[in-house]
Amino acid sequence: MKSLIILAHPCIKDSRVNKRWKQELIQHPSEIVIHELYKEYPNMDIDVKREQKLLETYDHIILQFPLYWYSYPPLLKKWFDEVFTHGWAYGSKGNKLKGKKIGIAMSIGDKKENYTCTGSVSFTIDELITPFKASTIHVGAIALPYFAVFGSSFQASDAEINQSADHYIDYIVKHK
Repeated sequence: MKSLIILAHPCIKDSRVNKRWKQELIQHPSEIVIHELYKEYPNMDIDVKREQKLLETYDHIILQFPLYWYSYPPLLKKWFDEVFTHGWAYGSKGNKLKGKKIGIAMSIGDKKENYTCTGSVSFTIDELITPFKASTIHVGAIALPYFAVFGSSFQASDAEINQSADHYIDYIVKHK
């Protein structure tokens, strides 16, 4: 079973982590399919039927993105709003995502210790991704634990980022 990676980075060429993760994902073409939202939809005009068909094809889906002002990048939010429609993803006639495993892989610019109740952010990552988990559960999918790398903006070394790419592949395989 192949995994579908929905990659949503507004400027992948300038990314340290997501670009490295993509390079690692490309090394596993028999196991992983990468779908880049910003590359596919530079004008943010999403082909909803195409996206729905793509999601129907895979049972293991990972959303990969940088944590962007404590949330998803704008195109990924728009993608959720437009693709997860009533009558397709949920509702009496919609259950196309039921039973699928959906996870998220995030690069986070700040330090891990800031994402605690007493840290400078005052919220944990689990609290910040509650909308993702709620949406996943609402459509009958299985919300996987998140995968994250902290300090991606400036603290993480190249060695740590390279190691995170290996760990990301392990996360994908473990949660199939």
